[in-house]
Amino acid sequence: MITGELKSRIDSLWTDFWTGGITNPLTVIEQITFLMYARMLDMLERRDEKRATLSGRTFNQRFQAGDQDCRWETWRHYGAEEMLPHVRDRVFPHFRRLAERSTGEGSQFAAFMKDAQLMIQKPSLLVKAVNAVHDLPLDRGDTKGDLYEYLLGKLTTAGINGQFRTPRHIIRMMVELMEPQPTERICDPACGTAGFLVETYDYLLRHYSSAAGIHRETITNEKGEQEEQIIYSGDMLAEHRAHIDTDMFHAFDFDATMLRIATMNLVMHGVAEPDVHYQDTLSQKFEERHPRGAKEAFDLILANPPFKGSLDEQDVAPDLLRIVKTKKTELLFVALILRMLKVGGRSATIVPDGVLFGSSKAHVQLRKHLVEDNQLEAVISLPSGVFKPYAGVSTAIIIFSKGGKTEEVFFYDVQADGLSLDDKRQPIKSNDLPDVLAQWEQWCDRKADITDRTQKAFCVPLADIAAQNYDLSINRYIEQVHVVEEHDDPRDILKRLKELENEIQKELAELEGMLG
Repeated sequence: MITGELKSRIDSLWTDFWTGGITNPLTVIEQITFLMYARMLDMLERRDEKRATLSGRTFNQRFQAGDQDCRWETWRHYGAEEMLPHVRDRVFPHFRRLAERSTGEGSQFAAFMKDAQLMIQKPSLLVKAVNAVHDLPLDRGDTKGDLYEYLLGKLTTAGINGQFRTPRHIIRMMVELMEPQPTERICDPACGTAGFLVETYDYLLRHYSSAAGIHRETITNEKGEQEEQIIYSGDMLAEHRAHIDTDMFHAFDFDATMLRIATMNLVMHGVAEPDVHYQDTLSQKFEERHPRGAKEAFDLILANPPFKGSLDEQDVAPDLLRIVKTKKTELLFVALILRMLKVGGRSATIVPDGVLFGSSKAHVQLRKHLVEDNQLEAVISLPSGVFKPYAGVSTAIIIFSKGGKTEEVFFYDVQADGLSLDDKRQPIKSNDLPDVLAQWEQWCDRKADITDRTQKAFCVPLADIAAQNYDLSINRYIEQVHVVEEHDDPRDILKRLKELENEIQKELAELEGMLG
């Protein structure tokens, strides 16, 4: 697990990049990712060399005879003036060569390295970064995932096309609501840093660790305090390991930098070969390039797709436009997710509030399709400050299954998520998220009556939703409790005011007399 000392190292490395002139957080993370990749390549090569020596079997070498000077343990000892041109002119071209011929473990990640560029221009900064990365515990499976998540936590600027990082605690709640299984195929069609998939893997580790496979250790946090942390080995996932490593996690994005970061994030957490692709999933070319992923392919989709993103309407898949004729990406992504799900497959997707109440033909058409032709299960309204400081947009989580028909919909009005709803997002005591999970479980098991619409959690039957033109905004159905307040007679109030005034005048007179 990540300690306070390790966080300090990351903080120091981050500061080095900024003082070295690289101030874009995404670029900083990307460059650190490149260096981590270089080191991990050498670590994997040494591991396989040892195995080959013991077994006598050959393996697919990452470094050919002429590439030995590209190995981390060779060039990390170089001086500053020698290291920078060597990394730029030898190591990064080796990334590209490896991408062209790579197969097996790490091949997918290698493919995203073909256009990698070294943005570090100062020799001294490169030496500092290399030394810092070398000191990171990339050989510890229980630490390196947390390490990378901490690094990604510094990504505090919004991207283009409506992209912004989904808060980790919101992701965790969504994953827990969906209860993913180790046999399922899971996808994020606009993955960003792959936060949903990483949290899904962590969920599996937590739920598929035996008592013997759960380890506790005491660490020192950044405040110098002793803190117990729990490590889940996921030892009960052994029979599913091949599926988890190669066919469970699928992701798409059209930002190459995000794909590199997403793939590294999954690899650092323990997924050996995640299926990650450079692809605009709204494009008509999606089905052509990825026939196994474009239609009826997945058991579960978790997503926070771009809102108000730029869109080439001519390139949008025609079958999506038949579901909803629109240029709005937030509507098209919901249609896309329905297409990608298997019949019976389910999704938890974050949408802007406009999707819930928009009055355009496209908005109503999509909501009707969700409700009448599929099973809309839940609308969880989030407070508008959840995505600050990235954005102040009001959003909701919609949970739905492909096929069937909606009978009733679970609504929850989240008013607090455990953090202040301003730009600082400081921890507070008020937190509805545990109750969301508890109420959802009760509703799914039909163990509680939640028809009272004055409460945070309630259900609404299909007939009521259809009567409201399929409006899904929670304010359409919530009932406000009006408390009758009783006030004193105005004459009594006036009498008390006069008495008070008389007392004041009397005291003023006494004070005046004392002054002579």
